[in-house]
Amino acid sequence: MTVELLKKLCLVNGASGNESRVRDFILSEISGYCEYRVDPIGNIIAEKKGKSVAKNKVMVSAHMDEVGMVVTSVKSDGTLTVSPVGGIDPRVAVGRPVFVGDSDIYGVIGAKAVHNLSADEKKTAPKFDALYVDIGAEDKAAAEQLVAPGDFVHFASEFISFGDDFIKGKAIDDRFGCAVMIDLIKSELPYDCTFTFVVQEEVGLRGSRTAAFSVDPDFAIVLEATTAADIPLASGEKRCCELGRGAVVSYMDRSTIYDKELYGISREIASENEIKWQTKTMVAGGNDSGAIHISRGGVRTIAISAPCRYLHSPSCVVKLSDLEDCERLAGLMLEKMCMM
Repeated sequence: MTVELLKKLCLVNGASGNESRVRDFILSEISGYCEYRVDPIGNIIAEKKGKSVAKNKVMVSAHMDEVGMVVTSVKSDGTLTVSPVGGIDPRVAVGRPVFVGDSDIYGVIGAKAVHNLSADEKKTAPKFDALYVDIGAEDKAAAEQLVAPGDFVHFASEFISFGDDFIKGKAIDDRFGCAVMIDLIKSELPYDCTFTFVVQEEVGLRGSRTAAFSVDPDFAIVLEATTAADIPLASGEKRCCELGRGAVVSYMDRSTIYDKELYGISREIASENEIKWQTKTMVAGGNDSGAIHISRGGVRTIAISAPCRYLHSPSCVVKLSDLEDCERLAGLMLEKMCMM
């Protein structure tokens, strides 16, 4: 995987329901390497020809959308009220720079000043209805010349490499998965395969539900980023998974009990090919597997995830070696599943 491709993907803004710019970028990357169509909800369904026809129909999927916010009103002083799009802890939002609307109007997320907080308010985290976006407008009339309710709000975040091959940026969940699929589409595959770049994962696995119904696969690989808690004050199973220990393959989360045979095969393939592999030590979270594995008559599904610190924030952190392990394992699992 090239870091440059991941950087370009992460810097494109595309909250759930507003993925058009991400979709356009992906289409510019895969055009000429496969046949594709865009379905009514906005998913890209790409058919990649391999050297041979596969015994089984395998779908590889990743979501294009990221967490963000949407403008709900313009206040008399020109500030904006917002609602989260996807799961954002409001504590990671206060003071963060953002882009508002299709014109990427610059703004900052604000909250009540600390000296105005009551004793009880100081003990609790703020809620989204107590936050606002300051775009520097003089008043409501000035703000309404620039933005309107329904405009999306995205975190403004630099993409930076730092330390020992660490990467920080927004939307690594799940532009990482999109980057892997672009790489696979551009490569020579041994067997035919279907790739789905899906929408609206962060608000309820919506795009993957329609994509899986349309594709009707026998097997599916979901590429994702998953929460790592390898940080101070977390120990034992609470660390969940760790950066630097390789690809994460789960046996169960809150939306899926994964195919047991595929889970075992992933361990064998990782061991045989010296790919670092780990599983999650907690049953937590979920991803598009939750919709895909129960589509139509059922789909045998596995998820391969990159461990990621500070998920759903402007500063997701991953390690390059883990991303590379995920991509290698995904390619080998794809080849195996095509002919099982």
